[in-house]
Amino acid sequence: EPVTLDLLARRVGGRVVGDPATLLVDATHDSRQVRSGTLFVAVPGLTVDGHGYVGAAREAGASAVCVERLVPGDPGPALVVADTRSALGPIAAIIHGDPSASLRVVGVTGTNGKTTVTHLLEAICMHAGMRPGVVGTLGARIAGETIPLGFTTPEASDLQRLLGRMVTADVDVAAVEVSSHALALGRVGGTSFAIAAFTNLSQDHLDFHGGMDEYERTKASLFSRDRAGRAVIWTDDPAGARIAASTDLPVVTVGHEPADVQGVDVVCGLDGSRFTLVSEGERVPVTLPLLGDFNVANALIAGACAAELGVPWDTIADGIATAHPVPGRFEIVETRRDCTIVVDYAHTPDGVAKAVAAGRRLLDSGRLIVVVGAGGDRDRAKRPLMGAAAAVADLAVLTSDNPRSEDPGRILDEVAAGAGNGAQVVREVDRRRAIRRALEQAVAGDLVLVLGKGHEQGQIFADRVVPFDDREVVREEAAAC
Repeated sequence: EPVTLDLLARRVGGRVVGDPATLLVDATHDSRQVRSGTLFVAVPGLTVDGHGYVGAAREAGASAVCVERLVPGDPGPALVVADTRSALGPIAAIIHGDPSASLRVVGVTGTNGKTTVTHLLEAICMHAGMRPGVVGTLGARIAGETIPLGFTTPEASDLQRLLGRMVTADVDVAAVEVSSHALALGRVGGTSFAIAAFTNLSQDHLDFHGGMDEYERTKASLFSRDRAGRAVIWTDDPAGARIAASTDLPVVTVGHEPADVQGVDVVCGLDGSRFTLVSEGERVPVTLPLLGDFNVANALIAGACAAELGVPWDTIADGIATAHPVPGRFEIVETRRDCTIVVDYAHTPDGVAKAVAAGRRLLDSGRLIVVVGAGGDRDRAKRPLMGAAAAVADLAVLTSDNPRSEDPGRILDEVAAGAGNGAQVVREVDRRRAIRRALEQAVAGDLVLVLGKGHEQGQIFADRVVPFDDREVVREEAAAC
């Protein structure tokens, strides 16, 4: 159903210049997405100002524009608001029929684990006979159909359009990864979350947030009554415990420590994990086909969210058992080598430390070999910490990740500064050669962890993106050496 410019003005507190009866069927912040019936919302960005694209949007057929100031020469109609970024989400939600009111949306935030939690929640909901949708780092899935995305959490107008498509496709539960950037930049504005879930907090994105306190405050902003109905929080994490204590939402605590939902008797192996889920006196055995003890935490969080949606615990356990490995998330790469090779997305100091610890627990007597680098144009302070986390392995091969506009050698220097100069630390700036060196050192019983890029299919340099999938490169190099 089209909505009028006048209705939008009344709902978001703006004023109309021109015809208030102008009908709209879509909203976008991107002038390249404009078609007839679209409201172009001019959002000031970090590098470019959307007001400079009003003319392009008009040429593309925009029926109206939303601006903070009238653009000279623009014929109108226009909706003038105080803050277009804040208005974008609510405007898109209104135009698309307020889709989050027709869905049970579960928002998952935290430094690590968001993708796996949404993946496991999708598996549980499918097993329970629901029709789930997912939005996150690996793209969006609507009833099994995959849609590529540019960000972990899409821009507000894209998110509302996606949620609208989910309503049309009879989706009843939407699992959405909510990044700290999304919270800070208003990308989830206009979205009502039935459940807000928290995984953990560790150093990342400080180039954007400035410090850990601000990073935590941004994450915590999801846990308020104006955004969500209930909270599911991993309280073994100190930040989680603080958020649980301060939120005004009803909270379900999750952890290995005393919590509403606990995991006990955890046993991890190369085929996955087994544990007992304990909640309100119920004890349910769970078989988790994903590697790594940290995935037990992700499974408990996903299970607690599903329980809040009304799924019985035995159905939750059966649903978890049906989960497939998440691409690039502690994923075993099958080769003809007699060592075990795992690719993982770990790209923070805590992520690397947890991956190394999980790898160590999977070994009987072999060595642990780690390949890791750090991304360019991102939080520099975490680089030596990542080197230190990797150096705990028996052999750490330090290399490039996505250098972007930076000198790969300088990034490597900063990672290596935290790793020390012991015999167990090797430097190789070329990522393919680094993987080859790790595999050349590996013998039967060893475990090789290739960390940092996970599911990514390209390596980003200043002027180009080179096809590069760690899993494919591992297979190629394992066959060659």
